[in-house]
Amino acid sequence: MPAINWYPGHMAKTRRMLQENLKLIDVVVEILDARAPLASRNPDFDDLFSGKARVVLLNKSDLADSNATKRWISFFARRGVEAAGVSATGGAAKKIAVSFVEKAARPRVDAMKQKGVNKVVRCMIVGIPNVGKSTLINRIAGMNRAEVGDRPGVTRGKQWVKITPYLELMDTPGMLWPKLEDQELAKHLAFLGSIRDEIMDSEELALDLLALLQRMVPAQLAERYGKLSPDTPRAELLDAVCLSRGFLLRGGELDTERAARVALDEFRAGKLARITLELPEAEA
Repeated sequence: MPAINWYPGHMAKTRRMLQENLKLIDVVVEILDARAPLASRNPDFDDLFSGKARVVLLNKSDLADSNATKRWISFFARRGVEAAGVSATGGAAKKIAVSFVEKAARPRVDAMKQKGVNKVVRCMIVGIPNVGKSTLINRIAGMNRAEVGDRPGVTRGKQWVKITPYLELMDTPGMLWPKLEDQELAKHLAFLGSIRDEIMDSEELALDLLALLQRMVPAQLAERYGKLSPDTPRAELLDAVCLSRGFLLRGGELDTERAARVALDEFRAGKLARITLELPEAEA
């Protein structure tokens, strides 16, 4: 598959937007995809948010391998960053997220309290596209979501969400980085849908995904697509999906384009297995 390139022009504008608003922020919450924490972590964030209290939330943990998520939480803890696995669509997400933000902000809140000020904690939610930032904000905000609105002076695309009288969240557009150095990590993002399918050959991408799953979870893959076995050659994987689902065109030709779309969609929805594509050791 050709090298994946992905940096739309508006991303530079997004970076400037984040920089301009940092002075308002007490805590930065970085949302990662629990299935690919390394690939979904913007390497520019370390420099951009240095000096700010930070929290990492591994979203979509309900779709990831739970033991792998625990290892990633330990990985971040060893680097002095509080992390937790969450599901933005689950009921516990709000409690976990708010408690982690409050813990990160406590030194600042206590310092202001000593001066007689009840500090309003302002938190910036950041991450690459499609990691569930807005879904998580909606979960945290609940009925208060209706109070969302642009604050004067805030660049278009930023929105403040008032959670309590003393906690406000800033929603931000997804931000990518200029160059994908590691094409394997880029492929992981493509598998997850963080890179637009339109810029890639979906059938080649689906073949790469199915070949990977054939190595990682052969039994679950064969159960999902009955005509696909652990021994099916890579070139025949989409054919096997077609035969499993009856994806045929007029004249009996296999509809491999539909098979590719279905395989990618079912993986992204967690219908194949709870899979984590990367482990902390991979970064080391």
